[in-house]
Amino acid sequence: MKKPGSRSSDELCPEYDLGELFRKGVRGKYAKAYRSGTNLVPLDPDVKRVFRDEKAVNDARRLVIQLQKVGRAKA
Repeated sequence: MKKPGSRSSDELCPEYDLGELFRKGVRGKYAKAYRSGTNLVPLDPDVKRVFRDEKAVNDARRLVIQLQKVGRAKA
């Protein structure tokens, strides 16, 4: 049983005004990007601690690609 005065997790906070949010919203603002697909990959917490930004992740991935090419050349 819920405690008196507690809110469920799906209720909006009182400071949010849906009318205001809907008035300022732009329909389809991200539709084109969504249709084109995304390339988002969620990182595990241990990986996030080592690779703190996008550049660090991309540099590491490029290194892996280079190492794969070296491995294929020797085979």
